Amino acid sequence: MSEFITNLPKAELHIHIEGSLEPEMMFDLAARNELVMPFEDADEVREAYKFSDLQSFLDIYYQGASVLQTPQDFYDLMTAYLDRAAADGVRRAEISFDPQTHTQRGLPFGIFMEGLREAMADGQRRSGISSDLILCFLRHLSGEEAVETLRQAEGHLEGVIAVGLDSSELGRPPELFVDAFDAARALGLRTVAHAGEEGPPEYVVGALDVLGAERIDHGVRSLEDDSLMERLRMDQVPLTVCPLSNVELRVVRHISEHPLRDMIQAGLNVSVNSDDPAYFGGYIVSNYLALAETEHFNESVMADLAANSINSSFLDQEEKDSLLAEIDQVRVINAN
Repeated sequence: MSEFITNLPKAELHIHIEGSLEPEMMFDLAARNELVMPFEDADEVREAYKFSDLQSFLDIYYQGASVLQTPQDFYDLMTAYLDRAAADGVRRAEISFDPQTHTQRGLPFGIFMEGLREAMADGQRRSGISSDLILCFLRHLSGEEAVETLRQAEGHLEGVIAVGLDSSELGRPPELFVDAFDAARALGLRTVAHAGEEGPPEYVVGALDVLGAERIDHGVRSLEDDSLMERLRMDQVPLTVCPLSNVELRVVRHISEHPLRDMIQAGLNVSVNSDDPAYFGGYIVSNYLALAETEHFNESVMADLAANSINSSFLDQEEKDSLLAEIDQVRVINAN
């Protein structure tokens, strides 16, 4: 099964680049930048990765990101992710990043954009992986700060395909960010938003109706609202689901209880992604394999999920058709 999943061309649509910062790299970058970490070693960092909810994860996530200081740091971070993703059969990555995490530390846009973009260009030359960036607004900050962040970004949008909305969800409805999303669309950017992870189904509705989100990150709580489920099915709204993340953040207790099977049976357009793989114990193939360990996910379902990821990406139709044809070839080879 592992080989079959790896051979499937896949798109990863819900990955936070700061969430791919492995503990070993965290310590290497801290040493490079002469920073003192509040941990003795990488093993102690991993021991801290026991989260009770989304906020407990975010507290350590932002602390870890503080080691990213120079273009080379961001280059190394992106390179490590793209190499790992390419080895997992990812052919297209639409990668979220959190500029406010860095600008609030005094880093100008040029620092992180230079490193990220150079690594993406080198990754495509090295392995053929196609990638673009999703500029995410931190929803624990204000809508006005999101608008200001977009204004600061305007001279640095090469390689940015969309804006998104992430961070603490509870008590931070999508309506707070309508001005930032309107401004982003005026700049020609696509729109996605986290919704329905810890927040209620109403946040999914708000993300669609108020923010105009074309894709919903997570969306697992949509199952609590029958009318929303019917809308998602009819409109085939892409939902980027992250199984291991949902287990680690206690959205579900165990992978066997994950609602992805019910979402598929309801006819929803779902894909599998890794979210923050360094913190949640698995990159994209690990997420597929965790599902495969349950009785509900065979090779055919895995191929369907990979096809969903391609169809839900922001690639043009010709590129999608080429990758979908490759998935069909993998199906045929496996059947024989």
